[in-house]
Amino acid sequence: MKAIVLSSGGVDSTTCLALAVSERGRENVVAVSVYYGQKHKRELEAARAVATFFDVPHYELDLSAVFAVSNCPLLAHSDAQIAHKSYAEQLKDGAGVETYVPFRNGLFLAAVASFAGGIYPKQDVEIYIGAHADDAAGDAYADCSEAFISAMSEAVKIGTYEHITIKAPFVGMNKAAVVAEGLRLGAPYELTWSCYEGQEKPCGVCGTCRDRAAAFAANGIADPAL
Repeated sequence: MKAIVLSSGGVDSTTCLALAVSERGRENVVAVSVYYGQKHKRELEAARAVATFFDVPHYELDLSAVFAVSNCPLLAHSDAQIAHKSYAEQLKDGAGVETYVPFRNGLFLAAVASFAGGIYPKQDVEIYIGAHADDAAGDAYADCSEAFISAMSEAVKIGTYEHITIKAPFVGMNKAAVVAEGLRLGAPYELTWSCYEGQEKPCGVCGTCRDRAAAFAANGIADPAL
């Protein structure tokens, strides 16, 4: 069984990559990252570094044209500002999480399924994605939910003659539990990048920075990347 890990360079996908290497052996694993028009490339740089650490091939797909008309603040052409609030605070405002990119995970999974069919024709492949329960909570990111991942997995399975499936090992876990698993596996968190801002150092106040800090604190350690 081959494994393709959807790698953003962040904590969750890096933990996924560590798990895939542990379960499948690095000779059967590749990492795939996506450029979707984001404001900075820090996460792509991190994804490259993580792939180098694990000594696995790393591919990058350019899907930026799909989001050319979106005004999500994560995108380079957007003049919207990234909210410096927790996801819970954003959801209380009633407008949803501002950093939701329309159907992003659906697009990424479909694209990687097509890619898998090309790189591993007629072979069985699992696509690993690091979606977890905290991101799906309160419908913050609906495309991280267990229901969504299950539906996408079934669609991909049918559309690839059952050669390709989606594996989301953390979909029922919170981020603190993901970090605990990564620490057990020796994930190189010092190489990762999560912040939505692309500055020299993480901002510490955007939604993903806050979640990351809380996850490491829950495990009783300082963030290795700081």
